[in-house]
Parts: sequence; structure tokens; C-alpha cells
Amino acid sequence: MKQNGFGQPPFPVEILARKSWAAYLMTTCGWGVLLVLIGMAVLASRSIGISLIASCFLAIYVYAILLLRSYSLYCDGDGVWVQSGVLPWKKGVYGVKWCDLDAAVYHQGFSSWLLRSYTIQLRHRFTKSAEILLTHMSCGDKAVARINELHLLMLGRVRADADFDG
Repeated sequence: MKQNGFGQPPFPVEILARKSWAAYLMTTCGWGVLLVLIGMAVLASRSIGISLIASCFLAIYVYAILLLRSYSLYCDGDGVWVQSGVLPWKKGVYGVKWCDLDAAVYHQGFSSWLLRSYTIQLRHRFTKSAEILLTHMSCGDKAVARINELHLLMLGRVRADADFDG
């Protein structure tokens, strides 16, 4: 049986959070005003140039929505990871290994409580520049609790393995 770095069977991948509806709403409101204004200009002028510009802005809006949909916070036996990207050359994964994770926290305020849309921060033990900050994540409070729970479990396994070897 394949084992992870802790000498245990591998963890299944667990998806913890995705972008919340508030992120989609903010993107739609921001682009919506611009698209309505451009649409009115297209109807008023009936120009091919303005139609092409409107089509480009619509394509950018669709890309922005697809990009929001691509964000996924997940964990496995190695650490906590963020996957994102729509286009093949922009897809990627970044994260923090369990041994390098200091803590996961979420920032709470009235709007995050009301909208259930949280900002998640994954703190790195050794450097502030490697911290991960994710805005407008659904179930961010539950995701942070789960990450910290698994982090303690992983640290317990490392300490147990170290005590056993020593």
C-alpha cells in the first residue's frame, strides 16, 4: 500500500471551500454597469467597431466568472492547496505543506457574517511573504476549523513518529 510522508496511508483529497456567491455578485455588479453602458452604445450607434468592443468586454466578463469558478481550496496528506486557472497555461496549484503551516485564520466582520463570505489566511511558519490570502470564500469558517484540526493531527503524527524513532 502506498504511504504518505508520515508513514500512514494517503489522505483522500478533501475540498474545503470555493468562491462564494458574493464574489460572483461583486464581479457581476462591476462588469454589469460597464456591459449595460456598452450595450446602450451598441444599440444607439449600430457600429461594428462598438459591437466588437462589446463582444470583447463580454468575453472578459465570462472569463472572470469562469476564473472565480476555478478557485478551490483543498487539503491532502501533504498540505493545504489552492487550485485555480481557466486557460491551460494559467492553471496551477500553490499551497503550504503541513510542516510549514503556522495556522489558518479567517477574518470576520459584519459583511462576512451576513454574506457567509470569508477571507481565509493561511500563515506560513517561517516567512510572511509566503502567506496565502483568499477572499470571498464560502464556508471559510468551517474550512479554517478543518484545516487547523488536520494540522494538529498531522503534527501529532510527526511527533509520534519522532518519539517512536528516538
